[in-house]
Amino acid sequence: MTFDVEGIAPSLGQPIRGPRALTDDWRRFWNLTFTIARNEFKLKFFGSALGYLWQLMRPLMLFGVLYVVFTQVVKTGGTARYFPVVLLSGVVLYGFFTEATTGSVTSVLGRENLVRKIEFPRLVIPLSVVFTALFNLALNLIAVGVFLVIQGVHPQWRWVEIPLLLLVLAILATGIAMLLSSLFVRFRDIQPIWDVIAQVLFYASPIIIPIERFAQRPGGILGIPWAHLAMLNPLAVVLEQWRHAVIDPHAPSAAQAIGGWPELMIPLGLIVVLFALGFWVFNRSAPLIAERL
Repeated sequence: MTFDVEGIAPSLGQPIRGPRALTDDWRRFWNLTFTIARNEFKLKFFGSALGYLWQLMRPLMLFGVLYVVFTQVVKTGGTARYFPVVLLSGVVLYGFFTEATTGSVTSVLGRENLVRKIEFPRLVIPLSVVFTALFNLALNLIAVGVFLVIQGVHPQWRWVEIPLLLLVLAILATGIAMLLSSLFVRFRDIQPIWDVIAQVLFYASPIIIPIERFAQRPGGILGIPWAHLAMLNPLAVVLEQWRHAVIDPHAPSAAQAIGGWPELMIPLGLIVVLFALGFWVFNRSAPLIAERL
């Protein structure tokens, strides 16, 4: 055994590197991810009398409160067409985003026993959280579909954008999930910080306030209108394009709301950067996760 320069603590050499974030066996990787996500989804409602209905009730109750407050009291919806289903869609899509990202923060720490004892690709952990959130999103979209019918929204060819929009939202959530889950292993302040950021994103996105209301406000920052600033938020891009493509084709598209296609490349590029950064950070920290827990 050797000692460091000051002769105080022994130098134990390089820490043992554990499994990587990914694996060469992709079939095993996806089967493991899907299995964990499916089991978490089932266990979430185990022993509940209403079971999966609770997953539908939660966004509906939040929608009901927000609808009453922001249409009868504050009236932020203005003259936006189909505002009830716009609000419900925003609540459901934002709910998936927060469930996937907030749930991933403590996901690695919560599976400490597995991480220390079993060798498997570490990326399975945050990715299974995102998959579980996707299962819940699929149920919640049923409620959105019912409200689309009630509001008289008719199917249109733009609905082909739905899978693409959900994919973009999932990529955004996955990138942030990888970043948060890896950082939380070393910095436990990540959880309260992200709770605050997630709450800010809710009110900064066009969920309860249509993007037209942002556009009506004069001024801005550094000459950039408020609406364009709001649309720099990648989550706002998905929500606004969902409103335009799925609910109301007369509503501004994401490109129109931010000022054009060149400007739209900024939030879309940010999604790519967040995903790449999240994977890079998680991939570097994955072999040492067990040592740092």
